[in-house]
Amino acid sequence: MEMDITFPGGLRVDAQLGDLVVETNQDGSAPAPFGLFLASIGTCAGIYVLGFCQKRGIPTDGVKIVQRVHADPVTRMVDRIDLDIVVPPDFPEKYHDALVRSADQCAVKKHLENPPSFQVRTTVQAP
Repeated sequence: MEMDITFPGGLRVDAQLGDLVVETNQDGSAPAPFGLFLASIGTCAGIYVLGFCQKRGIPTDGVKIVQRVHADPVTRMVDRIDLDIVVPPDFPEKYHDALVRSADQCAVKKHLENPPSFQVRTTVQAP
């Protein structure tokens, strides 16, 4: 998988993913990169929760995930992320634990638990 990261101007940095462009910006006109990273955790868990409900014909009206990010006060680094799956009162109780297990399958979360290595370098473009 390859992705081009470009600098279209101002504080904007874009990522080209196939035919899609993901815009980021530090000025509030688009998500900042770190916010987008955090959103990818909750939305990934959401994909699994949505799939679980769809396979069982359970409506997702009133279902949401509330994500809370906790940071170490000294380092200001994220040290815990809570994902609370909020369901309406009529959501079948027998599926509560299964919803948690489905959200735990999130690929983004799994990659954070077993992070990849990084190699950053400069490459000179061919003339």
